[in-house]
Amino acid sequence: MGWWDSLWPSSSGADDPLGKLDPKLREFLEKESPVKYNAAAHPQPTTTKTQTQPIAAQSQAKSPAAETSREDDESKLAVPKESQFQDGRYAHLWKTYRPLAEVEAETKSDHERLMDVLEAYKERKNQIGKAALENCALEQVDWRSCMTNPSLADRMTMCRAQVRKFERCYMMQTRFLKALGYLSSYDRSPEVEEEIQLHADKLYHRMLEQEAEVEKAKAEGRPIPKFTSLIPPRRPVAAAATTTTADMELTPEQQETLRARLEKVPEEDRAAEAEAIKGEWRAKAEVASRVQGLWRQQEEDRRARKERGEQTMWDKVAAAFGGGGGGGGDSEGKK
Repeated sequence: MGWWDSLWPSSSGADDPLGKLDPKLREFLEKESPVKYNAAAHPQPTTTKTQTQPIAAQSQAKSPAAETSREDDESKLAVPKESQFQDGRYAHLWKTYRPLAEVEAETKSDHERLMDVLEAYKERKNQIGKAALENCALEQVDWRSCMTNPSLADRMTMCRAQVRKFERCYMMQTRFLKALGYLSSYDRSPEVEEEIQLHADKLYHRMLEQEAEVEKAKAEGRPIPKFTSLIPPRRPVAAAATTTTADMELTPEQQETLRARLEKVPEEDRAAEAEAIKGEWRAKAEVASRVQGLWRQQEEDRRARKERGEQTMWDKVAAAFGGGGGGGGDSEGKK
């Protein structure tokens, strides 16, 4: 029945275009049409043809897509980090881009480069105080709360306990930061500096825990526990900057100076103070090595200009006075 087939079409109806017609109309067309239609004779060639065409089209379209993705990757690599669009847009505008610091470094004079090294060391000394204050923020809050809303005991002692707590925190945080190489003037990422600062704060709180365990053992009459040094002999973060300063051996004069400075420090803080002093000396040795490197570079540049016949008046004056400090730096390094 035609109406039944229209409601529930058979599975063979998808292959037979005449399957949806009324049976009487279909019978009439089969009788009157000169060309006899056979549904079973055509499905296989058409399906194979339709299957091969998409495969060929996919193979042809795959190569342009791969080339496009490769070009996108190259454009993303070509875009510097200063670009707001890291997806590769406007990559052609960034091909000739050079950072401002790189351009300024090429145009700086020898004196400006030397001052940059010294100013970087001074800046590190200022930053180490700021980092210590950040790590002692809770102690600052306690001190300020005591000053603004003191109790009777705090009024009588002028918040002495809170002040001592903050001063010790600041002093120990500064020592840990110096020992971990925070004074290093080499260019470091903010992530590395934050890692050093967090590690110094972690060492300070570990020290407080050890002191609490010692006091508890004394109160209970137990033997005082022994702890390993808070600062390892080799600092992985600081040693990454340079190997010569990290493995620096102390001279007899430095050992005598270190011994004299440690006599003024309490016994429990001498280990941290010793590492802090060594960290200062490593930072100074690092600055001295960079200054000597600049002097050697200046001497090589003057020698190259002299060979090209482009020697300036300042080059002649510097050569007359021993290379503008290059020889002095070499002799100092030998000492």
